[in-house]
Amino acid sequence: MIVRILGEGQFKVGDEAAAKLAVLDKDLDAAVEASDEAAFKAVLGASARLVRESGTRVPDEEFVTADFILPFADATVAEVRKLLADGKIPGDAVGLT
Repeated sequence: MIVRILGEGQFKVGDEAAAKLAVLDKDLDAAVEASDEAAFKAVLGASARLVRESGTRVPDEEFVTADFILPFADATVAEVRKLLADGKIPGDAVGLT
């Protein structure tokens, strides 16, 4: 699975990390839904750490489509809501799908 962390780059993660990330994603969704900024920051941080520590960085010059996209490390719930509503990644021509 390819995971993009906005502002950092892309990482290839294995099945075990991808399964853990899927669980964390549900927690991220819940935090956004509840407007719980503290929970959102904690889960976003845990998700990014998981990807960085277990993944292999994809070289910047290599073009691959991300299967999963994490927001900027310092993103807020409001910014994520806007990204989801717009369906676009800043600086990217393709929408979130």
